[in-house]
Amino acid sequence: MLTVRNSNQRGYANHGWLDTYHSFSFGDYYDPAHMGFRSLRVLNEDKVAAGHGFPMHPHRDMEIITWVLAGALEHKDSMGNGSVIRPGDMQRMTAGKGVFHSEFNPSKTEETHLLQIWIVPERRNLEPGYEEKNFSVESRRNQLRVLASRDGRDGSVTVHQDITVSTSLLDAGTKLEVPIAPNRHLWIQVAKGSVRVNGALLIAGDGVALSNEALARIEGVKDSEILVFDMN
Repeated sequence: MLTVRNSNQRGYANHGWLDTYHSFSFGDYYDPAHMGFRSLRVLNEDKVAAGHGFPMHPHRDMEIITWVLAGALEHKDSMGNGSVIRPGDMQRMTAGKGVFHSEFNPSKTEETHLLQIWIVPERRNLEPGYEEKNFSVESRRNQLRVLASRDGRDGSVTVHQDITVSTSLLDAGTKLEVPIAPNRHLWIQVAKGSVRVNGALLIAGDGVALSNEALARIEGVKDSEILVFDMN
């Protein structure tokens, strides 16, 4: 079964400095039909104005991963971590027992465009943790590159859940076939461009859930960037 989540059906809020779309219920946006997909709880597309950001705030019992599409994002947290991530950097923060963090656009002129993703962990009250790694353009071009996984395979960051997060930069006309193991489910999010997934045309901001399917056939219609979530 293939279920498309169109970009124009997502929740939306404009806070002046923040333009944000929610694939699933988040904040003031509540839709009981879209509370997440499997262990994928939050998938927000955020555009943060230059010189603005999220002040220090708390989280707990969530795996929070951030993928920057354009610009830069400065991270600080109560564990003592501080860094600036850019496109190609995958950041994972385990909120666990509780952590505070802030996210800020350090540029005075450029907007930051990012995906903020929350994954429900396999258990509560984990020790808070932080990890980030860079993935080259070459490793992502026209192939799936694992960014995050339960076992940290292939140099990916580690998440405390049976989920694998991968990405690809697809040239127009390029085709990928992604096998789906029995009792596994995929969510594919189009970050940029346009693709077809098992015949369904998707544009930037669209997502698609695949359940009880053996294969995802992905074709770049335009030069595109996608994220693929494989979960139980």
